Amino acid sequence: MTERNPKPSKADRTAAAREQARALREAQKKKERRNKLLVRWGVVVAVVAVIVIVALIVINSVRSGNGADAQTGESPANANEYGGITVTSTTSLEPTEPFSVDVASLPEAPSDAKEDAPVPPGIEAAEAGQPVPIVAYVDVNCVHCADFEKAYNSQIATWLDAGEVTFEYRTVAFLDRGSPTNYSSRGANAAACVADTNPESYWDFMSAIFANYDNGEIKNAELADMAESVGAGDASDCIQNDGFRAFVNYADRLARVDYVSGTPTVYVNGAESNPNDFTAAVEAAIEATK
Repeated sequence: MTERNPKPSKADRTAAAREQARALREAQKKKERRNKLLVRWGVVVAVVAVIVIVALIVINSVRSGNGADAQTGESPANANEYGGITVTSTTSLEPTEPFSVDVASLPEAPSDAKEDAPVPPGIEAAEAGQPVPIVAYVDVNCVHCADFEKAYNSQIATWLDAGEVTFEYRTVAFLDRGSPTNYSSRGANAAACVADTNPESYWDFMSAIFANYDNGEIKNAELADMAESVGAGDASDCIQNDGFRAFVNYADRLARVDYVSGTPTVYVNGAESNPNDFTAAVEAAIEATK
């Protein structure tokens, strides 16, 4: 005769229920610990990802600026189709309306130099009785440009205010290739911003940025402070946010397309001038146009 299993006692059932409840509690605690660990690691991964993204943004901003690769945009007011800005007195610019720029639509810059390159477009001799046009390709990070400004800035200002010359800056970014912060482009952008918002301060700003050369490359915030120091505080947002980087890229490409390969490259009354003979060349041109 088969022996029946004895019915568990109340104490046995209570113990079994307690054991089952304990096992469930332990399983739940393990699950909670595992979930907390996953959350912690998830937070760590997210924080690391955010740090990496922010670092990349900061590095890119320092290196290139927000609009460094801009190909299309609008020119600043008072700029011309050749990428230049023409000073007519130390407190005034030749007025122009903004226009659209498209860097990709321009020819590719030639890879080789050209000994007999023609004079770039928009550079011509003055008619009789008109101010002598001076056009200078400059880079704000160029020591020779800074030396040129130091040597001739005061004399040019005198000619300008006497109505004897105009002075067109075509500001390029040739030296970005050796700059960790693309200072040439950022400085050119700052100048374009000042021309757009405070044309009466443009000459003073260009004088200030070249006078600052010995202090090295400066940040956009410092460029904005420089603009404010010459009465162009309205340009601050544009400078900080790289508002005219498409125009800077446009002006730089045009110079390269026209075989301009160094700075300063200066033209007086339609002909290239040796910076060492600059004063004599201008005075001769002024006399010839009277």
